[in-house]
Amino acid sequence: MSFIATTTTPTTFWFSTTPHQSQRKNLLTKQNGSLPLKPFSKISIFSSNFNSSTSITASTLLQNTINQDRIDCNTDIRRLCEVGDLKNAMNLLCNSPVSQLELKTLCLILQLCAEHKSLKDGSLVEGQEAHGYLLRLGYGSYNTVGNSLIAFYSKCKKIENAHKVFDELSDRDVISWNSIVCGYVSNGLAKQGLEIFSEMMLSGVNVDLATMVIVLPACAEMGLLLFGRALHGYAIKSQHFSNEITLHNTLLDMYAKCGDLGSAICVFGKIGKKSVVSWTSMITGYTREGKFDKAIGLFSEMEAEGIKPDLFTVTSILHACACNGSLESGKNVHDYILRNNLKTNIFVANALMDMYAKCGDMTESQLVFDQMLRRDLISWNTIIGGYSKNCLPNEAFGLFLEMQSGFNPNCVTISCILPACSSLSALERGREIHGYALRNGFISDRYITNALVDMYAKCGALPIARLLFNRLTEKDLVSWTVMITGHGMHGCGREAIAIFNEMRKEGIKPDGISFIAILYACSHSGLLDEGLRFFNIMRNDCKIEPKLEHYACMVDLLACAGRLTKAYKFIKTMPIEADSTVWGALLCGCRIHRDVKLAEIVAEKVFELEPENTGYYVLLANIYAEAEKWEEVKKLRERISRRGLRKSPGCSWIEINKKVHIFVARDRSNPQYKKIELFLERVRMRMKEEGCFPDKRYALVNAGDMEKEEALCGHSEKLAMAFGILSLPPGKTVRVTKNLRVCGDCHEVAKFMSKMVGKEIVLRDSNRFHHFKDGRCSCRGYW
Repeated sequence: MSFIATTTTPTTFWFSTTPHQSQRKNLLTKQNGSLPLKPFSKISIFSSNFNSSTSITASTLLQNTINQDRIDCNTDIRRLCEVGDLKNAMNLLCNSPVSQLELKTLCLILQLCAEHKSLKDGSLVEGQEAHGYLLRLGYGSYNTVGNSLIAFYSKCKKIENAHKVFDELSDRDVISWNSIVCGYVSNGLAKQGLEIFSEMMLSGVNVDLATMVIVLPACAEMGLLLFGRALHGYAIKSQHFSNEITLHNTLLDMYAKCGDLGSAICVFGKIGKKSVVSWTSMITGYTREGKFDKAIGLFSEMEAEGIKPDLFTVTSILHACACNGSLESGKNVHDYILRNNLKTNIFVANALMDMYAKCGDMTESQLVFDQMLRRDLISWNTIIGGYSKNCLPNEAFGLFLEMQSGFNPNCVTISCILPACSSLSALERGREIHGYALRNGFISDRYITNALVDMYAKCGALPIARLLFNRLTEKDLVSWTVMITGHGMHGCGREAIAIFNEMRKEGIKPDGISFIAILYACSHSGLLDEGLRFFNIMRNDCKIEPKLEHYACMVDLLACAGRLTKAYKFIKTMPIEADSTVWGALLCGCRIHRDVKLAEIVAEKVFELEPENTGYYVLLANIYAEAEKWEEVKKLRERISRRGLRKSPGCSWIEINKKVHIFVARDRSNPQYKKIELFLERVRMRMKEEGCFPDKRYALVNAGDMEKEEALCGHSEKLAMAFGILSLPPGKTVRVTKNLRVCGDCHEVAKFMSKMVGKEIVLRDSNRFHHFKDGRCSCRGYW
């Protein structure tokens, strides 16, 4: 062991936590003769973190060492080690007579270097100095020293140095083998750790409890269930570990992480006195396998048994509540956190905030965030991601800007904020974030690239999305699904099918979400037969049981194709109860094909399921208005008023020069309103000259033709498109987003404007994208 390493990270001192105390005690009492070594140079700067209650101060110890010919410096150094004062311990060590230094003292210094909380390169250097002393004093051949050095270098992430120490040990014991296996496993090199464990077994070394506890997590990390089972069998046959709860907990965790929940439950049931670790491992296992109700139930059972959950239990159960959308159960856990004063723990607060965000309660999530005494990057990412996923992009952007005063965005931040760009169709902001990701080397992260592909597709820049997708060296299921969804949104159903087929040829198995994407694409391109074929492939070939989302896509597919009666019968024969989304898809179809009678039947079903959703009342009112059933419109509006419901106003927006301009119907607040009004009048005149007249059915007002025409001119999407045409330079695409479905008249006007001014107009409504160019639309009438 004739080398000194050069870098570091914290560690545990192996021989202080393993058995065989008697062997080590004998080794610690051995002393070599004194060597004519010069002490290291003195350091006069002392640390202030020495415990003031200790009767001997660092300065006194150092002075006594210098003034006295002989002194028990080992006791003084050990006292400094006990209180964690590495700096003064090293000062005292360097100023002590070398011949008086004991093995135990040097090993304690080595341990403190490895465990030092503020571990920097300096702590590694100090540990290397201790290594040098050990070698020069002749302790290098001791197993205890070798084992300690292996543990030290392993925790310093210098595994190659640790292995060199291991190779130079002439008489390795079980602690030596455990130390090097633990070093590899703890440094993320589980495969190499298991290879060394195999060598250990072939060498005839008897494993102990520490070995099992080290190797089983490596099996879990590698997903080696059979290897783990073999170790379990060995433990049973040896009969030395039958009552060891530590082993049972490790086995339980291994089985859960390897996906063998049945064996994990079996081990859990056989544990006599279960610890908090046992319960937490089982809760985590249920959560990992998607059995969230079981996890929540087990948490309640744990409390009933009188076992007090710790921080790991609380964060695990909050994750289960978040994944399951169990807001009430999450609130119960929140109550437990408050009763036990755990809210100040940053890990608990982050998990709690995440639970509320994933359950859709951003008010509570923001409250938890506001009450945090200390926030880390995870806290900011959680709240930003929560707002993004809950369709509150403006709030997400506000916090994103606020965060940057104290933190630099990382990969997770970027993947959290990009969906906000998608929600707003904020292409320019998305491009800026893309640039940031490129400058900081985040683009190699597949999550970032997938999020960028999704952002560009949802911001109307499908060619850029396709370019990024093609550059991906490794495409996962998410990558393919994002591209299928993007093409579906843009009405490119044939292309979406081609991508889906290519994905299957590449050996990627589609899941339920992939089939939602392809069914959606078929629906928005009028590909009825293809959609029916994919639905059958999902059920029969891929053995995926359809969920409500799949049924909603099928109803939408049939309804858009005008098969309203067939869609109604399809709903009636569904094996699961239809929700408002399924019935709502049929109601939209009734509006497209103006089937008032069926719309009335379907609407009552929807009102029963979602009595507070104003959107469905408005949809039926529009169906009546388009059919000029004004009395029915009046009755429905009175019904809305009696229930105290309020209609969400329709609005459209456009981003120009990094500023978002918002328009509502008949909006006169824009400084350029006069120019917009004149431009739209000119468009109307040109349309009439060419024989295109306003479709007054979409005015949705009971008035004369002139008033209806004026109402149509004031629709928010027309105002936004006109503003974009007037404000953007020639050749620049006009990109407008609307929060509701575009009306038929605005659709026709947009087609005409694209031909009249020679500009491409991209309009994203609540349903899909419309690309208007040269008087044509990409939707081909399927919207």
